[in-house]
Amino acid sequence: MKLPTAPYKGARDFYPEDKRRQDYMFGVLRRVVKSYGYEEYDAPILEALDLYKAKSGQEIVSEQTYSFVDRGGREVAIRPEMTPTVSRMVAAKRQELAYPLRWFSIPNLWRYERPQRGRLREHWQLNVDIFGVANTNAELELIFVADDIFQSFHATREMYQIKINHRQLTDYILSDYLQLTHEQGYALIKLIDRKSKMEPFRFIEQLDAILTPEQKQNSLSEKLLDVLDAKDIQGLPKELLNCPPALELSAMIQSLVAHGLTNVIFDPTIMRGFDYYSGIVFEVFDTHPDNNRSMMGGGRYDGLVGMFGVDPVPTAGFGLGDATLANFIELHNLMPKLANETVLYIAVLLDEIEAGLAIARRFRQAGINCAIDVSGRKLGDQLKTAQKKQINNVLIIGPDEIKANKYTLKNMDSSKEVKLTLDQVVLKLTK
Repeated sequence: MKLPTAPYKGARDFYPEDKRRQDYMFGVLRRVVKSYGYEEYDAPILEALDLYKAKSGQEIVSEQTYSFVDRGGREVAIRPEMTPTVSRMVAAKRQELAYPLRWFSIPNLWRYERPQRGRLREHWQLNVDIFGVANTNAELELIFVADDIFQSFHATREMYQIKINHRQLTDYILSDYLQLTHEQGYALIKLIDRKSKMEPFRFIEQLDAILTPEQKQNSLSEKLLDVLDAKDIQGLPKELLNCPPALELSAMIQSLVAHGLTNVIFDPTIMRGFDYYSGIVFEVFDTHPDNNRSMMGGGRYDGLVGMFGVDPVPTAGFGLGDATLANFIELHNLMPKLANETVLYIAVLLDEIEAGLAIARRFRQAGINCAIDVSGRKLGDQLKTAQKKQINNVLIIGPDEIKANKYTLKNMDSSKEVKLTLDQVVLKLTK
């Protein structure tokens, strides 16, 4: 049987050039979040399936989770998200940890869904969470972190937009303003969360299916659509302007704009799909017409830690997927040219391999990343290999070079060659 060479559907192979791009992105992410005092953590890729049954949305559990029964008869899942895991970890050491707690991770996650641009079955995701801050200063900091991430990739604020909402405002609109039942409100939250991906008439059809004939007769559809069309807080109906979550949102947006985040807007359709969000929620959207979609999101989820049987801990956090970030960086031409980290390629004639190995060791001790060609091939073939690997510096070692203690250092870009001692080569490559 002929085995396939393609990776599993929805997953990616990372060749060295791909891995360099990923390492660059993860390096920027780590640098930004660490600058705010966040500490990195990790956890097993397998969790008990019950964790997601209790903590995630039904769609995640029933349709997207890779789950199986292990040899001990336990139902387990490959983690589809990290929030339940970090909540479990905090709950396990609830009394020992120093709050506010700032943690981050970049885990590998799996979800069984239809692969498409920016959404794969396997991906990595930056997770940033702050525990122990009950006021909106936590969300304020998280949005600062998110903005700094995009700024650190040299994006301008015209390239992305930060959309913000409040789940308690949504609850107030559905229960107090529209006086819907709990079941209707829950169904509408799920529908509104999908609104940007639907044709307007499809949204209206599904909205009408949720409402009773009497509610439709009382123009509830129109009232809801007026709310969802609001472009800013002041565009909401007067009955909503002075409710606490609307006031909280207004203060948050004013603070963000005052700190220079002029691309922050109120968007009442931002729901975040997970059931555990309980306060301010936000998403960052790419403004490029070829990729006008949400790239990341998060918000407040105070209830998760308490579901493990310990005292609740106020919590807020966000997640940013590597595939959507890579699309953004490449589409806006923000990806720098990343060179091979191997600085020197040693081309050595067959009879001098032992001497070449000693010389390579000397370079490594000097902090120079180098690869030695021990294939015994012709010099021309070795030079072609260096060129394919995009290693710009090649040191040629043969009997004449060893005898004279002068080695040919060839620049593959310019084709220029110089004769240097080994000490001179070290100085040239480390200065």
